[in-house]
Amino acid sequence: DSATHSLIAGTIAGAVEGAITYPTELVKTKMQLQGSQQYIAQGGHIYKGPIDCASTTFKTQGIGGLYRGLTPMLIGNAAKAGVRFLTYDSVKAQLRDSDGKLSMPRMMLAGLCAGVIEGATVVAPSETIKTRLIHDQCMPQPKYRGMADCIQTAIRTDGIAGIYRGVVPVMARQGANSCVRFAAYDTLKQLLITHTTTDAKNIPFAYSFGLGMAAGTITVYATMPFDVVKTRMQSPSAKLEYKNSLHCVWRVASDEGPTALWKGATPRLSRLMFSGAIVFAVYEEVMKLMR
Repeated sequence: DSATHSLIAGTIAGAVEGAITYPTELVKTKMQLQGSQQYIAQGGHIYKGPIDCASTTFKTQGIGGLYRGLTPMLIGNAAKAGVRFLTYDSVKAQLRDSDGKLSMPRMMLAGLCAGVIEGATVVAPSETIKTRLIHDQCMPQPKYRGMADCIQTAIRTDGIAGIYRGVVPVMARQGANSCVRFAAYDTLKQLLITHTTTDAKNIPFAYSFGLGMAAGTITVYATMPFDVVKTRMQSPSAKLEYKNSLHCVWRVASDEGPTALWKGATPRLSRLMFSGAIVFAVYEEVMKLMR
């Protein structure tokens, strides 16, 4: 049925996208972590910018260093994309009017629901582990042997709640991301269908790739502060520095300036621009195969 198709297509699209774009996610996370006072106090490496971060990581740790933390990200990406598309398509179907049309506010509401659900169920735990692994890599003496060791240590020291630290900013970020990205993609897709002879169920790969790229670009700048707060709240030193998400926003803005809330935008743009393109294009292609 359509729900199963949405789940399968979304899961495949998420796995493909995660594997291709992961190094930019790693660079973005490293850039966001390094402003923290605890990070500096612990001797974390300071990078001049995204290019310096990527080149230093490659020089000191090889190609494998650019994929540190990939496993939780890959599993999480596949699962969250499956949940996201399943929820979005299901909610969207319920919100259509009697003529089968969907207004922009309803489109955004469906996207918001999809993001909040994927954030709470999948993204929070997978991104906490990914962030801890990347943070550990920046330290003078890394302590984790891999993903399993990181999970065991997090649960042993902070309990199950430790894996879900930052769940509120994660839900806020994912909700905002999906709200903007789905609304942008579907609006641009509708404009394409209206002004060309393109069939809604048979959009060419190049078109869906371009639409996804545009939607990803819009999403980055609209939601960047949510992403910075989410990363800071998931770092191992978060409970020493921040009382809650709002306190984190205030500390980042006051200590480092308001522009710090957009720190990591360049690597995130390079990732979300292409991740949006890949996810939507692969999703549309898989859906074609299953029709």
